[in-house]
Amino acid sequence: MSTMKISIFSQKVYHFLVPAYRWYLRTPERSLDEAYQAALKIKEIESKHFNGNKINVDSAIYSNSVMDYFESDLKKLLKISRMRLTEFRASRWFLNEENQKAANKAGIEYPNPSLVLEKLNFIDQVISKYTILDEPITSSTLVTKPQVLPVESAIAQPLQPKKPTPNSDNKPRRKADTLGILPRSILSTITRLQVELDPNSEEDVVQNFRQTQRRTIISIRFILLLIIVPLLTHQLAKIFVVGPVIDHFRGSEEAQVFLNFEMEEEAFGQLQRFEEKIKFQNLISNAPPLAPEQIETKMQEKASEIAEEFRGESANAIKNVFSDIFSVGAFIWLLLVSKSSIGVIKDFFDHIVYGLSDSAKAFIIILFTDVFVGFHSPHGWEVILEGLSRHWGLPANRDFIFLFIATFPVILDTIFKYWIFRYLNRISPSAVATYRNMNE
Repeated sequence: MSTMKISIFSQKVYHFLVPAYRWYLRTPERSLDEAYQAALKIKEIESKHFNGNKINVDSAIYSNSVMDYFESDLKKLLKISRMRLTEFRASRWFLNEENQKAANKAGIEYPNPSLVLEKLNFIDQVISKYTILDEPITSSTLVTKPQVLPVESAIAQPLQPKKPTPNSDNKPRRKADTLGILPRSILSTITRLQVELDPNSEEDVVQNFRQTQRRTIISIRFILLLIIVPLLTHQLAKIFVVGPVIDHFRGSEEAQVFLNFEMEEEAFGQLQRFEEKIKFQNLISNAPPLAPEQIETKMQEKASEIAEEFRGESANAIKNVFSDIFSVGAFIWLLLVSKSSIGVIKDFFDHIVYGLSDSAKAFIIILFTDVFVGFHSPHGWEVILEGLSRHWGLPANRDFIFLFIATFPVILDTIFKYWIFRYLNRISPSAVATYRNMNE
């Protein structure tokens, strides 16, 4: 009887493993075909919409919305093609002669080597056009263009046309690197006159305006993602993952009511105020006074209500700890997969910050320093640390809070002063002078 059960089980397992093994043997053919189909779709887009040329994001044929559509399709198809090529190479490396014999026995016929080489050649021809374009399509192109003006001054002050210089390199020139012997105003005036006399300056202005617009859109989109994705991950993890697990392991009645002594003291204060309120209303009302048994009953009901409230608050604090871990993980993952967008947003903030007037720079620096390292900042840090402690269900350690307030704002203040002395004083000395005058 047991032998029969084993044979039936082995037959079921065998019928399950055979299709899986056939799927494994057909992996090279399947991955190559998927990469080839993705390359065919890219070629089809080029033939229909770009006259057989490569998909150029900076093309003026279509609007920004249409180019964003083509850009997303291109990135998706390039990703599919490259991943499937990697899968094709890995699967061919793992398949040996025994697998080839097993494939022949299973009736699997591999394609002709000439057909495989033809497909690989076609895929390489299509992908090779975008080996440099794929990453800068949304980021590096927008970052490495030198001397990009803000949007509001793109028309008023045309850009210098893109001409190769003998000593130029691929690194972007920041404003901190443009210091010279002559004042920048004189050099910019000479450059502006040269550009205005150039017949191709209008095309450069239009192209630069498009790049600035795309850089702004990418930066704002990435900033919103950095805010929305961690918050959404926190809420979803708390509702669907962490919450049910915590509620399962914490019984409704047996769970610990208070996580720390501060919660217990707060609950005791609420119950004490409730008792005093009952006695006060009993003294000032015209109704017959309550009996001690009635007061005790109301006190028990209030105590149960307070216990239920703090039990939920304790469970919520535990959920917050694990949900915050998910949220931080989502934030780090977003930074790792968006390295190109980080370069765009750095350049975006560089143009915004250094494009402000001297008084605006001084105002922002004073506002920022007074909020975080000013005379009244210790109260703000105390509120923030106490809020974090309550968020995670931890007792507010007064010694740690006072030590943090005594050291961290000092470190921030030192960093601000060093940045002002090392960088801002070189880039905009007038802003530093305005800052000192306003600060006095």
